[in-house]
Amino acid sequence: MKLREIAHSRTGDKGNTSNISVIAYDEKHYPLLLAQVTSERVKSHFAGVVEGEVVRYELPNIAALNFVMTGALGGGVTRSLALDAHGKSLSSALLDLDIEPASGDK
Repeated sequence: MKLREIAHSRTGDKGNTSNISVIAYDEKHYPLLLAQVTSERVKSHFAGVVEGEVVRYELPNIAALNFVMTGALGGGVTRSLALDAHGKSLSSALLDLDIEPASGDK
């Protein structure tokens, strides 16, 4: 299934850094996010786009993960000609990540 089936996202960007929060619709899916939406998977998902590191921050009180990705915006919003590579588009692309459903889910 796609990540978007169990979570939504918010994003922001500053310079050449993008930050994407992935928030579970239902807190019961938070363990699934923890297990499957890792920094390594996010970096791999954005291969060729994110040139720097991807750091994951866990926010269990709101069933969310936050990813800070450096070297992700082609030099930054004001320097890049690739308009589609900016924060909002990246968050939508991350929700297309394939994940394995937990037992009992779809």
